[in-house]
Amino acid sequence: MFPSGSPWSLSLVFLLGMASHGISCPSRCSCQYLEVNCTGQQLQEFPVDIPLDTRQLILAANNVSYLPPVELSFLADLVYLDCRKNLLGDDLDFTFIGVARLVYLDLSFNNLSQVTFSTFSHLLSLVVLKISDNPNLVAIEKDAFANNTWLRHLDVSRTGLTFLDTSTVRHLPNLRLLGLSDNLWHCNCSFLDFITWMMESDVHFPDADNITCYTPAGLRALRMPAAEAQLHFSCLTQLHKQDYVFLGLVGFCIFLAGTMVAWLAGICAVIYEAHASKGEEEEEEEEEEDT
Repeated sequence: MFPSGSPWSLSLVFLLGMASHGISCPSRCSCQYLEVNCTGQQLQEFPVDIPLDTRQLILAANNVSYLPPVELSFLADLVYLDCRKNLLGDDLDFTFIGVARLVYLDLSFNNLSQVTFSTFSHLLSLVVLKISDNPNLVAIEKDAFANNTWLRHLDVSRTGLTFLDTSTVRHLPNLRLLGLSDNLWHCNCSFLDFITWMMESDVHFPDADNITCYTPAGLRALRMPAAEAQLHFSCLTQLHKQDYVFLGLVGFCIFLAGTMVAWLAGICAVIYEAHASKGEEEEEEEEEEDT
């Protein structure tokens, strides 16, 4: 058809070779240009034979409990990773060290229990992070997102969180959307700073009507604006019982110290008076003897 050795014949040979060997694609997954989709395939483990140039990997609705860092690191061009509705658990530290270009990461509906600095610190390009619907997630370290300065969308809704340090999100310059609804927020004086930041921030909070206090009982189901007013009143203007006890002890100590100082001063004055009187008497006696 084409002259031997021509560019057309060489291209045809290359294409036929590609067709004969096939394009690698994980079993039970579908593959198209730069995308691998394994949604709902009841996978127990991270799939093998993922093309190395994959940009988008979807593992949603499976039973994967572990993401192997080494296998992930082979996918250096990955920018989109969807792992929602799996069984991923506690230890994700350093898991994403080899996928530094990742922009979108969905870990919602899993079994995460904590987020540390080492969990996402290597994802310097991350823009969207979804870790909602992890009911066992009870702790996020205050510097957990310190390196994720491009983070724009963060969702931690419907978890077991009771507290979030203000510094965790305050220093994210590009944050525009923060999901916090249906968590177990403990609205005490320690949480007041975070609530105040929410009220003053330009960040959008979707489903804001469901961002409410869970404890203490007196503030149960109270939305954050009302909770802020209550906490300002109770934390900044009123003293608790222990405060009154402390102030009473301080007052008693001051009174006791003042009494002791006055008593010691009185004793010193008496001793000084006695000593001065005795000196005067001795001088008078000496003068009488001289005369």
